[in-house]
Formats: sequence, structure tokens, C-alpha cells
Amino acid sequence: MTEPMPPHVGRGWIEVICGSMFSGKTEELIRRLRRAQIARQRVAIVKPRVDDRFGRDHLVSHSDQRIPSTEVERASEILSIAEGADVLGIDEAQFLGPELVEVCERLADAGKRVIVAGLDQDFRGRPFEPIPQLLAVAEYITKTLAICMVCGAPANRTQRKVPGGERVIVGASEIYEARCRECFEPPAGPEAEGEKR
Repeated sequence: MTEPMPPHVGRGWIEVICGSMFSGKTEELIRRLRRAQIARQRVAIVKPRVDDRFGRDHLVSHSDQRIPSTEVERASEILSIAEGADVLGIDEAQFLGPELVEVCERLADAGKRVIVAGLDQDFRGRPFEPIPQLLAVAEYITKTLAICMVCGAPANRTQRKVPGGERVIVGASEIYEARCRECFEPPAGPEAEGEKR
């Protein structure tokens, strides 16, 4: 996989890394951020406070790659964290809400490289905002695939293994597994409807 490169120094852009759980999104984000650090670029890294599966002060992949990060409650907090940075990394973007799109656009317009990783579909197989909106404004898009836990085919869906209609239940392999289109089983009944809006 090649690194996106700027057409002119000082211009910003948005990169989105999306896919199902266990597809290597955080690993790819960490790889790009480490390369930026090696190039002596100023890097800021954030993740949502709600994602506390592997600790509070690091991004951690399922394969235990890690890099220091700062927790945020809301997308607006990212603006001050990114002030002195050339490159901003954002993990688990689906937890930061629709405001994240405007924040990323503002940072890219200010000349920063913004790298965002997140789930593009929820456990029902529906688009998981704000990733679809970020895909629409991003200059570079990487779609990662996992391996289906049932048949071994390329997987782009996240299967929830426990009951619950809430859209967000934070967890890892004890709650979710990667599935291909054929093996994915969308929820039925009240879980299919999800939260009332």
C-alpha cells in the first residue's frame, strides 16, 4: 500500500481508512502515523473516550500494535489538540458523531494531513455515520477487508454475536467477528430496528 503524498507542500487533505472490525484499520493508521514521525513531522493522535478496550492513553490494534494518543469526548476537542501538528490521526471515528466531518474539513483546509480510521458499517450492515460523509469529502480512501470467521472469504461486515439493539456496544472478539456477505446474518426483530430516534 502506498502513502498518499501532497501535490504541494502546505496543502492539507483527508484520508479515510474504513472497513469491518478485525480488518486492520488501526494497524494501517498506526503504520502511517509512525512513518510521519520518522519523517520528523509533528503528529497528534486522538481516539474517542468511549473506546477504552485497550487502555486510555494509546491506540492499540487487535494485534497489539500501539502508539500514544489523547482521548476526546467530542470532535470539537480535536481542533485544539491538532493546533501544532502537521499530521492528525483519528481512530474509531464512528464514535465521534457528525461534527467530525466539519472538524476534519477545517483541519485539512488549514494545511494538515488528516488520517481517519473507522467502521463504515454497523452490526446491521448499515452505513455507520460519519464515515460515509467523510468518504464523500476525502481525497484518499482505503477499504480494508478482514477474513470471514465462518468460511475464510474476504469479509467486509461485522457480525454481533450477543443480543442487544443498541447501535454501539464497545467490545472485541468476545462480542463481534468478521463475516463475508454470504455468511453475515443481519439481526431480526427489534434489534434490526435499533434505537428509537
